[in-house]
Amino acid sequence: MSNQTENAKTALILGATGGIGGAVAQGLAARGWRIRALTRDVAQAARRQPEFDWIQGDAMLVGDVLKAAAGAEVIVHAVNPPGYRNWGQLVLPMLDNTIAAAKSVGARIVLPGTVYNFGPDVFPNVSEDSAQRPKTRKGAIRVQMERRLRAAAEQGDTPVIIVRAGDFFGGSRANSWFSQAMVTPGKPVSAVTYPGKAGLGHQWAYLPDVAETMIRLIEKGDELPAFAVYHMRGHWDGDGRQMIDAVRRVLGRAVKVKAFPWIIVPLAAPFVPFMRELREMSYLWKVPLEMRNDKLVAVLGEEPHTPIDEAVRNSLASIGCLPTA
Repeated sequence: MSNQTENAKTALILGATGGIGGAVAQGLAARGWRIRALTRDVAQAARRQPEFDWIQGDAMLVGDVLKAAAGAEVIVHAVNPPGYRNWGQLVLPMLDNTIAAAKSVGARIVLPGTVYNFGPDVFPNVSEDSAQRPKTRKGAIRVQMERRLRAAAEQGDTPVIIVRAGDFFGGSRANSWFSQAMVTPGKPVSAVTYPGKAGLGHQWAYLPDVAETMIRLIEKGDELPAFAVYHMRGHWDGDGRQMIDAVRRVLGRAVKVKAFPWIIVPLAAPFVPFMRELREMSYLWKVPLEMRNDKLVAVLGEEPHTPIDEAVRNSLASIGCLPTA
């Protein structure tokens, strides 16, 4: 049973058991929002977050989403297919269900965006309005997602907020390069495996900062355009060494740096879903992509930004790579 205030605003979180969805849900709850979340396993989810109102259902079933959305002012669409399986067949239908539910109750849709929409033709400096000519299957789907959301917003009854950010790190439930490639969760850090080349810049985004940015935009929702898209600068690692150096400072000792074994990715991709994702997104480690946050700062006054050492320390602790006190 939820202990949230009955007269509070309601946010429906699709993907509340995941990294970004869970972080946004927790942040909104701390601000007094009533959190409703759709999940296929209510019992398990409720044990982890008993303060949320968990609804049994599936984001692939429009009836389930419509039922869960009743009375919601905001729908956070942070859901992905389990294990990245059948991405092409599931992602767009799930979004269509969210759009239908938002239209039915007059809710605002909030989407955590990605850089997958963009191809190397617009690198290295990417703005919110840069041409979207992706080179990957996932990127093409992301373009379609944003087009459908823009169409819904332009019809006048479904406002949308999209926040695009770099590679996530942080949080105990986040699937990320940091937690699944650079270090080994649950073990002390003896070495860091870095996917990029020395001297090549890379854009990182600390997941709690992304969630806080989304929440602040939600709070300003009535002041925003119907279709509002913002880029986060996050942590720009200009030479590919700053993230590694932060790990060393947090640990207080030298750490060996190993190159990521890209040669094994094509061999493992047919059997390991995460490896398929790595192969498709590998181009983002071969060219720099830098997003500026001028538009976001103009709205919020600042971008939520945790210092890199604090963010890395929290990230390592959350996945069990630091000794407990």
